[in-house]
Amino acid sequence: MTDSWIKVADEGAVADGGLLAVYPCGLGLLLVKAGGTVYAVANRCAHMACPLEAGACDGFVITCPCHDWRFDVRTGAFVEAPEISIPTYPVRVAGGEVFVEL
Repeated sequence: MTDSWIKVADEGAVADGGLLAVYPCGLGLLLVKAGGTVYAVANRCAHMACPLEAGACDGFVITCPCHDWRFDVRTGAFVEAPEISIPTYPVRVAGGEVFVEL
């Protein structure tokens, strides 16, 4: 991995359908495992910055616990208005470890 890829977790720490908050370099990210793939999104809702880690995940959609805004973890797009989104980050899994590119 190059210097821009940072290990954030062991792959086993993220259960399928589960959420895991991580803070590489102080940046709040949320790892979501859906369909057997790990995704990384910003851990703040685009609406009022509520922490998404307290939300619920259903398939590829995470719902904010504060106002029920729903985001696709693959793209970061707000389901009801795709022009609104949260940041997403590239993820690689190698040797049982999860890396995110910052």
